[in-house]
Amino acid sequence: MSDRDTTFQQSAQPDLYEVRVKGHLDDRWIERLDCQSATRDDDGTTRLTVQVADQAALYGLLRKLRDLGLPLLALNRAMP
Repeated sequence: MSDRDTTFQQSAQPDLYEVRVKGHLDDRWIERLDCQSATRDDDGTTRLTVQVADQAALYGLLRKLRDLGLPLLALNRAMP
């Protein structure tokens, strides 16, 4: 197998994800997480749309949410 076959190729475009957490995030945290958009739903959850460059950036976002103590309810890659 050649190096070319085993090399992970990153996409040119950042990936867009929708993240849903339990609780309502206030505006300062939404800004610090660099969200494209945020929706506070009536059921006590927050839906965040975030753009991440790669897997490392996604894990960094999830770590920040964990550090805030917000339970992760869903993580979905948004289709363009």
